[in-house]
This record gives sequence, C-alpha cells and structure tokens, in this order.
Amino acid sequence: MIVSIPKEIKNKEYRVGITPAGVRALVDAKHEVLVETGAGAAIGISDDDYKAQGAKIVKTAAEAWSGEMVVKVKEPLEEEYKFFRPGMVLFTYLHLAAEPKLTDALLKNKVTGIAYETVQLPTRVLPLLAPMSEVAGRMAAQVAANLLTKNAGGMGLLMGGTAGVPAANFVVVGAGVVGFNAAKVAVGMGAKVTIIDNNIDRLRQIDDLYGNKIQTLFSNSLNIAHAVKEADVVIGSVLIPGAATPQLVTTEMVKTMKAGSVIVDVAIDQGGAVELTAKHGATSHDNPTFMSDNGVVCYCVGNMPGAVARTSTFTLTNATLPYMVQLANKGWKKACQDNESLAKGLNTHDGKVFFKGVADKLGMECHALSEAL
Repeated sequence: MIVSIPKEIKNKEYRVGITPAGVRALVDAKHEVLVETGAGAAIGISDDDYKAQGAKIVKTAAEAWSGEMVVKVKEPLEEEYKFFRPGMVLFTYLHLAAEPKLTDALLKNKVTGIAYETVQLPTRVLPLLAPMSEVAGRMAAQVAANLLTKNAGGMGLLMGGTAGVPAANFVVVGAGVVGFNAAKVAVGMGAKVTIIDNNIDRLRQIDDLYGNKIQTLFSNSLNIAHAVKEADVVIGSVLIPGAATPQLVTTEMVKTMKAGSVIVDVAIDQGGAVELTAKHGATSHDNPTFMSDNGVVCYCVGNMPGAVARTSTFTLTNATLPYMVQLANKGWKKACQDNESLAKGLNTHDGKVFFKGVADKLGMECHALSEAL
C-alpha cells in the first residue's frame, strides 16, 4: 500500500502523522511511504531522517495526498477537501460531530474515514484518543496556572498559594483521561482540586488514589453550579466518544464566577463542555483566549497538544502505528473485520455515516457496520 503523510496546515499545528520509526515499520512491511517535505521540520525531524528510514519525500500537498491511505493528526481543513476522492482511506482525528462541512465533503467524495477518537477497546478505553488526552490534560493545568497571572488577564493568583495564603480553587468537570491528568498536575502544583463526574466508580478510584488531596463530586447541575461559582479555574473535560459534548457548564454558571478567574475548555474540539466557549467557537494558539462579559478568561484552543508537538507526535505514533500497519497490511476492510476495536473507528464510507454519535448530531442516517464490512 502507498501511505501518505501530508504536512499539517492548521494554525500552529506542528505535529506530524508519523515518526521515522513508524516509517521504518511500514517500509519493513513492504509498503511505500510518501512524506511531504518539511512535515516534521518544526519538531526536529528532517526530510533526511525520514529518507534514512525508507520514505519518499514529495514536494507538494497534492502528492502527499495521493496515497491509498492518508495518515494525519488533525481533521482536514477546507482547503484540503479538494484532495478527497473515492476509495481513499483517511486515518486521523476527525471529530465529525462538530464538523458538518467536513462530514459533507467526506460523504460527497466517498472517502473511507477512520477516526482515531472512536477506535474503542472492549474495555471502553479509547487507545488513540488517550495519548493526546493525557497531553491536553497535563497542559490544561499549566495553561490555567499561566492565565491566572495578572499579565495574562487573570486575577493574579499563584496556583499553590503560599504559607498563610490559600491555593487556587481548581475545578475539573469530567474525570476521564483529560480530567484526571489535569487534576494530577494541579495537585502537584499545590492547588485545591475538585473533580466532578457521573461515574461513581471512577470517583471512588480517584478517591482511593488521592484521598483528601482531591475532592470528588457526583455530577449534577446543582453540584456543578456550586463548584463553578467557587472556582478560580474550571477545566471542561467531558467526553462522549465521537459525539457532541454536553454543555454542562452553562452561561448562567459562568456569570457567577469571579472576574479574573479562568476557564480552559479542552472539550472544544467536540463542541465544548462550556456553553459560552461552545457559542464562541474554538480559539487558536495565535489568539488563545477571550474575555467573558464578567471578566472570566476563556481558553478554548482546539489543538492544545500542538504546542508540545514533539512530545505529542511520538506519543501519538506509539499508539497509532499498530493500527496503521494492520490497515496497510490487510486493507481497511479486512483490518476492520479482524479487529472490532478498529472497526468502531469507521465513521464514513461510500457516502454513508457509520458512527451513531455523528449521525445523531448531524441529523443523518446511521448505517450498520455490517453493511460496510
């Protein structure tokens, strides 16, 4: 199979879909790998590094999209839709529930879209979303700590406080991979941390691990409203795999927050867990924040891990490469027939939607996987 790796073009997106080690694994399995020139340059991976492992370096985006399977990091942008064609396999993050235009383009061009974020193990773990969720969660605490400073628009708080001065009140809505990692780093910074979720077993697990270092709350509107009102930082980290994120933090709740407090909505790429940021839309690394009417600093960058692109690229390829090799060795259909977890990643094929969360959000018919396989 010819596997293509285009250069990412999203604002300040420096990640790349494969590492040199990944190229070597595909080449050793007798596949051809095309890498767009400069794809890894921003994170210290040169064209020569890829060539040394057997990749062919191509000069244009059109050439880099010409393979039978295209592997990316982020969802394609509108200027990339012209490269779509029937029979092409696209293996990347898609987040289609929040991307109706992209969904329409994939369907119109009969692209087989396999989304990292909906590949799911029998244990319900999302193995290709988890690596970037881990990065984004850890980053969320660091970002919040910076935004609390007066220079960044915050109220001028130190996350951990000092002797005789209280620490920041850090509230995490959603106790999945993002939320847990955000809470973990915030505890390390000395913040007073509360984590909210509707999975009581997950809350028990966190309580067993951290005891009184993290306050756990069961998710309901009253608990969320009270916690948000008292918060100096709110992290939105709710996830429903492949579907639009429920907006659990309402605009009315945000109005009760103190001026100079901070919201980091990590869930923005699935629509947002905070009503205010969802209405505003994703921000970028160039212009990452906006201010609410009552002075709350709101951060909702859709590709947070892109800021630590080298770590993110190697972390992501560690997870995606085994699936990449399966798809190349067997073809997408046989690979999905043999691997139920990978099959759950199938979002679009032959002009049809195969993932219920996407179909429900966009008002489309959801076709059974058996129809494609």
